[in-house]
Amino acid sequence: MPAEFEPHDGCYLVWPERTDTWRLGAKPAQEAFAAVATAISTSDPTTVLASSRQWEHARALLPPEIRVVEMTSDDAWARDTGPTFVVDSTRSERRGVDWVFNAWGGLEGGLFFPWANDDLVAAKVCELSGSRRYRAPLVLEGGSIHVDGEGTCLTTAECLLNRNRNPAQSKDEIEGHLRSYLGVDRVIWLPLGVPFDETDGHVDNLACYLAPGRVMLTWCEDPANPLREVSYEARRVLEASVDAQGRSLEVVLVPAPSIPSMTAEEAAGIDRTLGAKPRTGGDPLAASYINFYIGNAAVVFPLIDPRHDDLVQELLARELPGRRPVGVPAREILLGGGGIHCITQQVPAVGV
Repeated sequence: MPAEFEPHDGCYLVWPERTDTWRLGAKPAQEAFAAVATAISTSDPTTVLASSRQWEHARALLPPEIRVVEMTSDDAWARDTGPTFVVDSTRSERRGVDWVFNAWGGLEGGLFFPWANDDLVAAKVCELSGSRRYRAPLVLEGGSIHVDGEGTCLTTAECLLNRNRNPAQSKDEIEGHLRSYLGVDRVIWLPLGVPFDETDGHVDNLACYLAPGRVMLTWCEDPANPLREVSYEARRVLEASVDAQGRSLEVVLVPAPSIPSMTAEEAAGIDRTLGAKPRTGGDPLAASYINFYIGNAAVVFPLIDPRHDDLVQELLARELPGRRPVGVPAREILLGGGGIHCITQQVPAVGV
C-alpha cells in the first residue's frame, strides 16, 4: 500500500443524503462535501459517487471537471467503505483490497443498520476503476490504518482489537492479515484513538505519516481534556518505535482543537430512525486537524477552530512543501461523525 503522500491518479467521494446522519435533509453536508471535492479536484482527478435520487443534484452542485457516477450506498464515508488500493513492486498495476464492512461495530455499537450496500462499495469501485480485487477476511475500515509506503503501518488497538470487529481473531492473526493484504512488515499499535470518536478510535483522527519516518500527531496539553492522556501515550509509543526500515520516528505535533459539541438546534435537524444511532444536543464531537487529505498539489484540511486554523495552515505548508494548504469549513462533516480524510479515498498512481 503506497503512502498517501505519494502520487495519486485520483480520488473518490460518496455523496451524502442520509437524513438520520446529516441534518436538514443533508443539504448543509452536501455543500461541505462539494467544497471538499472542488478543492481536491484542483489537485487530483476526482469522482463523486451519488445515488440515482441525488445524481442530478450532485451534478448541479459540482464543477464539470468532477466526474459524477451513479452508485447505491448506505452513507457517505468513502475512506471506510471504498477499497484500499495497493500496487505491485514495479508500480505498473493497481488492485483493491475489499475489507468486510459492518458499520463500525455491527449490532454491538455500530452506527446504522443495514449496511449491505456500503459493504458492496469497494467491489463496485474496483469494477469502475478496472482494478482486480482481493476480498479480505477481516472487518476493517480504511480510516483505521495509515502506512508509510515503506513497510510500516500505524493503527490503534482500540479499533482493530475491538470485540465488535473480529472477535474470533487474535492480535497476531489480525496483524498477519495487515501484513498480507497491505504488504507491510511492521505494525505499530497505538493504544487509543481520539476520545468520543464514533469509529472506536480510528488512527486517522490521531496520527498520520507526513513522510517515511515522520509522523504528525494530534496533541493536547489541557489536563481537563481526555485527549491529553491519549496523545501523551501515543507520543511515547511512537518515539519508542522503530519502523520497517529500522528508523526511529520523528513526531510532529499539531494542536488539538477544543472539544466542540452538537447544538440542540443541529440535533433537531437530524431525523430519528430505528436504523441509526440517535444524535442529541450536547454530544461531544471528535474534532481533529489530522483528518486531512494529501493530494498531488494540495493538502485539504478542516477549518474547525479559529484559534488554531491559521497555525495549522502554516504547519502543513512547512511540513508538506510543494502542496498548497486549502482549508475547508468542516463542521457539517464533523456533525455526521468524521472529517475530510474520512470522506475521501485516494487512488495511488501507477506507471510512474
